[in-house]
Amino acid sequence: MSDPMIILTGVLAVVTRSFQTASGIHHIADEGRPRDRGAVSIEQVLWYAAAAVSVAVVAAIIWSQIRTTASTPVQSPSAP
Repeated sequence: MSDPMIILTGVLAVVTRSFQTASGIHHIADEGRPRDRGAVSIEQVLWYAAAAVSVAVVAAIIWSQIRTTASTPVQSPSAP
């Protein structure tokens, strides 16, 4: 049996390379050198902001559940 990490790394490299080639990110067609994508686009900023907001919302929900559980009193066992 092959090492799963080697297989995963190989598949990831092939998929990444195919996306870069298909979108034209990797090379300029005539010159064969990496293309400069320029500054960060507003779309990228919005995606990162949306990801940050969603992580904050999930963290707040989990934290409120933890606080609710922690604030409930613990019932001590009674002897029979």
